Amino acid sequence: MDGTMSGEPSHGIVSGRGIGDAGGAVNETRIRVRYAETDQMGVVYHSNHFIWFEVGRVELLRQLGFSYKEMETNDDCFIAVVDARCRYKAPVHYDDEVLVRTFLKHVREKVIHFGYELRSAEGGRLLAEGETTHIVADARMKPRKLPEKYMKVFRGAVGK
Repeated sequence: MDGTMSGEPSHGIVSGRGIGDAGGAVNETRIRVRYAETDQMGVVYHSNHFIWFEVGRVELLRQLGFSYKEMETNDDCFIAVVDARCRYKAPVHYDDEVLVRTFLKHVREKVIHFGYELRSAEGGRLLAEGETTHIVADARMKPRKLPEKYMKVFRGAVGK
């Protein structure tokens, strides 16, 4: 979130910020921690990191020129999470501004692997890092190949 009440994350895409493969695209989305995302100690509850990863992933796809919705509706192409990991490095507190950096690590015909960094927007301190692995499937969750138009964009985004 960008500090307004709009609920819309602010974002942009940059190349090569020290994460992702050389020459790959990195999406940066800012999120301000809401009170509801914290526990009794005022620290962000651990599962919210995965929600922020999803926000970053959705925004990365938008920056690449398409959306999850278009993939699903127009091409019967779903990317289902089959593995999700997060390594917590530092606590995040209510009203902190977090920079979610999202990038593509690897892409194959039926598997997509995203990487993430959560950093303090003030100072850039590493708060958490993670990754998700997705299989490409149709609406019935049957594995399928990633359509070539997406494969081409994804390969460009990982710098290959």
